Formats: sequence, C-alpha cells, structure tokens
Amino acid sequence: MTPVLEIKKASMVYAGGVTALNEVSLRIDDGEFVAILGPSGSGKSTLLNIMGTLDRPTHGSVAIAGSEITEMSDKALSRLRGERIGFVFQQFHLIDGLTAIENVATALLYAGVRRRDRHARAREALDRVGLADRSGHVPMQMSGGERQRVAIARALVNRPALVLADEPTGALDAANGAAVLDLLTELNRAGTTIALITHDRDIAARIPRQVHLRDGRLGAA
Repeated sequence: MTPVLEIKKASMVYAGGVTALNEVSLRIDDGEFVAILGPSGSGKSTLLNIMGTLDRPTHGSVAIAGSEITEMSDKALSRLRGERIGFVFQQFHLIDGLTAIENVATALLYAGVRRRDRHARAREALDRVGLADRSGHVPMQMSGGERQRVAIARALVNRPALVLADEPTGALDAANGAAVLDLLTELNRAGTTIALITHDRDIAARIPRQVHLRDGRLGAA
C-alpha cells in the first residue's frame, strides 16, 4: 500500500548551520490519525511545513500519495498541495467579509472546479461538520468553535489525501476545543487521514497514534 505521507531522513538546516530537523523519518498510512507531540522549539513548525509541501527539506525525501516533492517545480508542487492536502490552523484564517460557504469555496478556486459546482461542494463540506444551517453567516457572526468548523470544512472540501491540523484547539476554550477534537475523531472514523500537531499531552492522548518530536528528532511519544 502506498502511504499517504512518507518522509525519509529529512533534515532542515537553516543559514548559520541551525538544524531544525535532524534526519526525521515518518510514514502515515491511509485512514490514520496521528498526533505529533512536541514542546515549543522542538521543530514542529518546520516539520509541518515539510509535511504540507510548503518547504523542501535540505536533505532527505518527502512523498505525498506516492509523489516525490523534492524535485517538483513550484507550479506542480502548488497544484499537488491544493489537491492532496488540507490545512487547519489555530487562528482559523477565514476571510471576514465572506460567508461560511464562500470561505469554504475559496479552497476550490485553484483546483479546477467549475464555478457552479463550488457552492454545492462547499455546502456538502459544511454539512459534514454540522454547519449547514450557518452557511450564510460571516465569521463575526459565529463562535470560535463554529469558525474552526468552517476552517475544517474548507480543509475537507477538496477531498484531500491528508489533513494537517496545527494546534486546532489552541484558540478555543475547553468545551469548544473538546468538540473540535471530537469532530476530527469522527471524520477520521469516516476515513479522513489526519496529522495533528500539538504541544498538549492531554490532546495527544486522545489520538490513536502518537509520535514525539524533540530537538528536531522524531520518536515514540
């Protein structure tokens, strides 16, 4: 079986010789839910950027659904990212002047989806996260938990191979954070492959597979 993500001995060395990642290897298979746990400064952001094809490693290889990224052109890489990876961020990154359905539909702009099909796909994604009745609301009319659900719908709308969730509960209170984690768990049970980056051991403990990043090295949590 071809893994959804396969990183082999990837290192990231920045100017001045600073090593943010040191020969990290990670495989995520279809249908997995993985927590990547690490404290501040452990290299989580760097690893996220590599997993999401936002950066190429200095050394090593990265493959998304069997496609090796390190030799791709920027245009090909951008297309792969848009089609195969969904992102969920701590601060939602919604556009204030757009409704929920319009925010979700933005993820389809560069995926070759016809205009008349975008809203239907966006409405379907909002329904999956329980927000079909809020599709016409702008972010300021929604709670933090609802805004994060819109962001999750946006990540799902392209039917990606992998969803990357970066501290998705970090800007929420305990109740909304738990609800978002419950939603991600439900989506995973329905077949969505998810990697969740967190510094919170309690959150990681709820996720079936855990790996621990410390000082740029990956191991069992």
